[in-house]
Amino acid sequence: MPRLIPSLTATSTLLLTLLATPLLAQQTAPDTTSGEQPDPAAEELQRPPLAERSEAEALALEQRLQTKEQQHLQAADERFLALWLPANVGTPSGVVILLPGDDGNPDSAQSVGPLRRKLPNAGWHSLSLSLPDPNSDMPTPRSTELVAEPAPVSVDTAQEEVQDSAPASAEEPVPAPAADAPPTAQEQQKAHAERVLTRIESAIAFAAEQQARSIVLLGHGSGAYWAARYLAERQPAEVRNLLVVAASVPAGYTPPLDELIPQLQLATGDFYYKDQLLDRQAATRRMQASKRQKHPTYIQIAMKALPGNLEAEHEQLYRRIRGWLTLKIQAK
Repeated sequence: MPRLIPSLTATSTLLLTLLATPLLAQQTAPDTTSGEQPDPAAEELQRPPLAERSEAEALALEQRLQTKEQQHLQAADERFLALWLPANVGTPSGVVILLPGDDGNPDSAQSVGPLRRKLPNAGWHSLSLSLPDPNSDMPTPRSTELVAEPAPVSVDTAQEEVQDSAPASAEEPVPAPAADAPPTAQEQQKAHAERVLTRIESAIAFAAEQQARSIVLLGHGSGAYWAARYLAERQPAEVRNLLVVAASVPAGYTPPLDELIPQLQLATGDFYYKDQLLDRQAATRRMQASKRQKHPTYIQIAMKALPGNLEAEHEQLYRRIRGWLTLKIQAK
């Protein structure tokens, strides 16, 4: 019998090991049955920031167009793409800076692209800008900081903390906690307007470096609003000419163009499509306002939309703008 004792001890040890192994595995394995979901705040930190539509379009243009057409300008703390084409003459007349609408880009097929390519043949440098996305397309700002949940505190401990944190006198108020509130709609609009106007300012500085005899701002759609607003607020001495095509106001912004444009008292060409009711009505209000302001160099040019023949429509617009630039331009 003494010979059996070591054998029994080894057997019992093996049995205890086999019984303990599942318990150890259960303690170390992650709990997949509790129904707990991953921390959304942690996933928020890992999620890359959403790119603006205008940035994606600018990247596509950089890959498609020749490098010599691309100018990367600096506006405050951000760089943006502008498309540059020099005039096809020995003595250029100046620079036309084109501002696309909210739904366009620097090479948009809707007016801006054809104009920027045609204007050099008329003796003008063209500089077409990419503008930031409108407020309605901007993602809601998100906090990138994780906030830890407070640990449970007993009643006695909470009372002691309140007594310790009480102000020494009534003259020392307790500071309110900082709130990480998202920006209001007005703050978003103000920030967006500053981005747009700063880009226009950068483009004018670039045009001035080209020794341009004249600088013209040309806005299409909502780009017309930004061109007029820039001239009204910044009043640059280098720019004395404004062209607007199918002008409109971005949603939520003021003032209307019939208040903004007539007060500028600059050489202004207002091009609109007469067979589109809303455009025609808005153009009528601008004309009436310009008469009340006794605007000396405000001219409206009515055009006919040709949706079935965009090439002819673009040629019509180019010829009208070329004629205005030839006859009505005001030099420095």
